[in-house]
Amino acid sequence: MSLSKRDREFRLPKISYIDFKQLEMDRVLTAFFARLAHNGFPSRLRRKVELSVETFVEEFMEHPEWFTGFQAHRDVLDRWVETHLLDVVNRGKSNQAVAAPRPLHGFTYRFRNPQHSRDYGAAQHLYETLYGARNGAGQKAIEHLNHFFFQGHDKVTGKADATTVLDVETQALLRLLDQVEDAPDTKLGRESFPPLCIGAADLLAEDIQRLLFYQRFIPRSVMVDYLKVLIAFHLGLYHLRLLKLLPALVRRKGANPTCAASACPLNAKSADNPFGDCPYRIGMLVDVAGQPGTAVATLAERSADTHYRRIPGFVRAYFATKKLDEFAVDLVRRGKLAKPASGDFAVGDVLHLLDAPLKAEREKFFGQRVSSLVEDTSAAKDAELDPEIKAVTEMGLPDFETYIEMLVALRGPFHRQYITECIDSLLLKNRAGAFIAQGRTKNAPRRFVLDSRLLEVLLQIAVLKPGGASGFHTGEMRIDELLVFLRERYGIFIDQVPRGDGFTTMSIDDRRALRDNVNAFTGRLREVGFYRDLSDAYVTQTIIPRYRIAADDAAAGGQP
Repeated sequence: MSLSKRDREFRLPKISYIDFKQLEMDRVLTAFFARLAHNGFPSRLRRKVELSVETFVEEFMEHPEWFTGFQAHRDVLDRWVETHLLDVVNRGKSNQAVAAPRPLHGFTYRFRNPQHSRDYGAAQHLYETLYGARNGAGQKAIEHLNHFFFQGHDKVTGKADATTVLDVETQALLRLLDQVEDAPDTKLGRESFPPLCIGAADLLAEDIQRLLFYQRFIPRSVMVDYLKVLIAFHLGLYHLRLLKLLPALVRRKGANPTCAASACPLNAKSADNPFGDCPYRIGMLVDVAGQPGTAVATLAERSADTHYRRIPGFVRAYFATKKLDEFAVDLVRRGKLAKPASGDFAVGDVLHLLDAPLKAEREKFFGQRVSSLVEDTSAAKDAELDPEIKAVTEMGLPDFETYIEMLVALRGPFHRQYITECIDSLLLKNRAGAFIAQGRTKNAPRRFVLDSRLLEVLLQIAVLKPGGASGFHTGEMRIDELLVFLRERYGIFIDQVPRGDGFTTMSIDDRRALRDNVNAFTGRLREVGFYRDLSDAYVTQTIIPRYRIAADDAAAGGQP
C-alpha cells in the first residue's frame, strides 16, 4: 500500500541520526573519518570513476620507487590488496565491488565508493553524540581520535610524514593520497542536536579517551579494531536505552528534568556508580560461556527478548514525536507558536504539544492528516478501507492517536524489522566482539553474550585508574569489583539478574545458573590473560592489567 512521503517520513535526528538499516562498522568508521577531517561535515569527492581492486593493484605496480618488490609478486599483491587492504561488498560474487579501504587511517574515506560504502547516518550520530558530551569531554575525544587516525600526515604540507612509524597497509594508503581531492560538503549546513541521552554521550567520550591512552603500547591495527568494537558497543547500548527512554518521555508528555544537561546524574569517571539515580538505566544478563541450551542461556534469551519487545512501543513513540515535530513547524509557520531561542524544538518541546492548551489545533491538524491518509489508502482498493485502517477508525480515538495508530498499523512491521536488524548489527551479532548471538535456524531466540574481543576491550578500560602524570595509570582489581564495574557502567549483569528489565525475583535454579555464569566468567578472564589466582583465597584472585603503567608514567609497555 502506497502512502504519501509526508506520512511515510520517519527519521528524526533529534532522536537518532541513524536511518535504521543493517550497518557495517568499517563503513561507519570510513564516513566518520570524513567528519573528523571536516569538523563535522561530510566530504564531497571530486572523482567520478569507481575504484576497483585492479585500480589499487595498478597503482602499486606503477610506482616501484614507493612499493619496492611488489612488482615481482603480482599474484600475492592481488590477494593482499583484496583481503587485507580493502573492504569489499558481495565478496566472491559476480557483482563484487570495493566499498573502501579498511579503516586503518583517517584518509581512507577519500578512496571510498560512496554507493557501496553507506553508513546510514551512523557516522553523523557518532560525531554529534561525541560533540554533545559535557565539560568538553567530547571535544577532547574528537581531538584525540583525529590525532590517532590521521597520524603520518603533515597538516601543514599536506604530504605524508616520513618520520612517523606506521604499518605497511597504512603507508601504502598514504602514498596514494596525492591523487585524490575532496572538500567539505557544506551545501546543506551542519545538522547538530544535543544527544537525547547526554549521559551516554559522556560515557562514550570517556571510554574512547581511556582506550586511546594505550595507543603507545598497542599495535595500530589492533587499536583500530578495539575502537571499532567499543564504538559499535556504545552505539548499540545507546539505542537499547532509547527503546526505554523515548516511550517514557512520550508518556510524560515532555522531557524529564533529570535528563537535562545540567541535571543528568551520570558521572563517567565514577568507578562504582557512574549512572547515579538515572531512571532510564538498562540491564542485560549475558551468557558468558556462550553455550545455547543451558540455564543461563535461557535467562540471557529472556533478557534480550525483554529489550527487543520494546521496539513496537519505540516505533509508536518515534512516530508520535516525529509527527508532533511537524505539527510544531506548522504552528510556527502560522504564527501560533513562537520558535525557541535555540532555533529548533527539542524532543521535550514537541512532546509538550500533547498538553491540553493546543488540543483544538492538534486535533484539527491531525484530523486533516487522517482524512488524507484514508483517502490515499482507499483509492487503491475501489473505495474499500484497508481492514487495519478500518479497525483503527472504529476505535473512536482522538484524531492524533488515530493518525499514529494508522501509521503504526501500516508501517510498524517495516520499521520493526529494520530497527531489529540495525541493533543486531550495532551489537555485532554472531561476529567478533559480539554482545548478542542468535542461532542460524529461523526465529531462533537472541541472547546477550560477551565475546572475548569485547571483554578484552572492556577490561583494558576497567583496569585504568584516573590520575597520574598522563591522566591514567593501570592497577589490579578483584573479580567482585570488576562485576560491579560492568554492571554499573554498562548494565552487563553476570552474577545477578537485572531487576526491572525482564526480571523481578530469582529462583534457586536461577542462582545456580548465575553461579555457573561467574565460573565461566573466571575461565574467560583466564583465557584472555587478565586473571591471576595465587591460591584459593578470595583476595588473591585478581584482574591484572596487560600493560603495567605507573602513576608517574615511568613504566614500560608490553607484557608484565
